[in-house]
Amino acid sequence: MSRSDRSPLLFAGPLAVAGTAHVVSPRPFDSIVPRSLPGSPRTWTRAGGAAEPAQAAGAALPRTRRAAALAAAAHFVGVFPAHVKMAVDRRHRPAPYRAAALGRLPLQLWARGVARDAGNAGNTGNAGGRS
Repeated sequence: MSRSDRSPLLFAGPLAVAGTAHVVSPRPFDSIVPRSLPGSPRTWTRAGGAAEPAQAAGAALPRTRRAAALAAAAHFVGVFPAHVKMAVDRRHRPAPYRAAALGRLPLQLWARGVARDAGNAGNTGNAGGRS
């Protein structure tokens, strides 16, 4: 299995786990929802919990990978303020907590890379293909 084949699966796994965690244990996610957002934090947590497993499933399948990865990238841009809040809130916690919080910040870049690779995979060997 090549790196480009593994990356979408490595991307989809944590995304599915995170989405499931939003549903099973929503409280930690509620705590990072910026209070400036309208509605209850739990509503935002549930929305993320619904979106992430769908994006993971789509990213795992070659046919829907590009669209799902772009949707995930947009999702991660949307939740970036929450990820920044988490990084700030955990700045005095032990290193593993800080690392986990900081590791969330570039997720949209990983998603965009998966989408780009999926788009390029459809063009290989096709002299008249799109660029």
